[in-house]
Order: sequence, then structure tokens, then C-alpha cells
Amino acid sequence: MIIEIDPQRIQPRKIAQVTAALREGGVVAYPTDTSYGLGCDIFSQKALRRLHQIKAQPESKPFSFICPDLKDLSTYANVTNYAYKTLRRLLPGPYTFVLEGSRHAPKMVLTKRKTVGIRVPDHPVCLAIVQELGHPIASTTAMDGQGRALNTPWEIESELGHALDLVVDGGPAPGLLSSVIGLIGDEPQIIREGAGDVEEFRV
Repeated sequence: MIIEIDPQRIQPRKIAQVTAALREGGVVAYPTDTSYGLGCDIFSQKALRRLHQIKAQPESKPFSFICPDLKDLSTYANVTNYAYKTLRRLLPGPYTFVLEGSRHAPKMVLTKRKTVGIRVPDHPVCLAIVQELGHPIASTTAMDGQGRALNTPWEIESELGHALDLVVDGGPAPGLLSSVIGLIGDEPQIIREGAGDVEEFRV
């Protein structure tokens, strides 16, 4: 089912409908500033397993997750002063930052190295959903069986609608991947170049 939410005029009733599905263990598609994502409540193991099945990937490969802002970041990650200043300057934005996970981060979003990937996308619909939910949602790019990004809600509904609880229509997405930057240790690491300027991280 597709729910249309105007990014310029957020309707709280519709946001509440999306978060109700997430609280019940649902998996939804939603817009970000780079591409459409698939996501679920990071504290629902059942939903995380469903998300792995939809992506056809092993549970040992964790998802990044979306936070509404930097306020509660230290709950899920150990953040150095340098990392915090970088995050505060560049977020919201088209970046995924890899940080050392804290003891409060759910095990299913931790890598084998005990790191987490955190996003704060610059998209009002996505942020409204996470703010209303009250904690992060797991995030992965919506793709078809051939690994092609799905950038409109109609494509997602056609390809994946049978496996999803809701598809949030927040308008077309650019169809880009976020840049992934490691902020562990003394020097930043460019893990993937995507949307967003990464020149300052070259060493």
C-alpha cells in the first residue's frame, strides 16, 4: 500500500500511520535525500530478519540506521570530539558515518568489528518518521533482484510491495548512494564515494 506524504506539508496523521506499522514489526519503504530506503525498527529482531530476507542477504551483514538528529547519537555510538564536530557540520546530509558501536546498540546492527553505520538524511519525511517513532530505524537501499536502485514508490510497490507493509511516497529520489566515511581512530577513511563531498577526508 502506498501512502503519499508531501515533504512540504507533513501530515502528522500519516506519519503516525507509518510509525504504527513500524512498532508492530513492519517493514516500510521511505524516501531519503539519496535514494528510497527500506527500513524497520532497529529493536525488532523479527522485522530485521524480514528485512534481511527481502534483501536476500545474510543476517551477518548488518544494516546502517537512521537517527533523527545528533541528540541521542552517543546512545548508539562512541563518538570522539573530532567525529562529533564532523557530524554536526555535515548532517543532515548524504553521508553514512561508521563509528564504534556502544553497548546500547542492538547486536543485529553491529558489524563483526563492533561498528555501526549511522545516517541523518536531509529529507523531512524520513526524519519525521524517525522522530515520531522515538528511536532509529534500520536502513538499506531499495533495490530490485538485479541490484538496481528503485527510485519511485511505484517501482517499489511493483517489485517489493508483496513483502512490505507500507510504501511512503515522498516524491522521486535522486537515485544516488550515500558516501560512507569511517570515523574510527585518528584519521577518517573514505569507504565509499557517493553523494556528498568527500575531499576533506582524503589523507
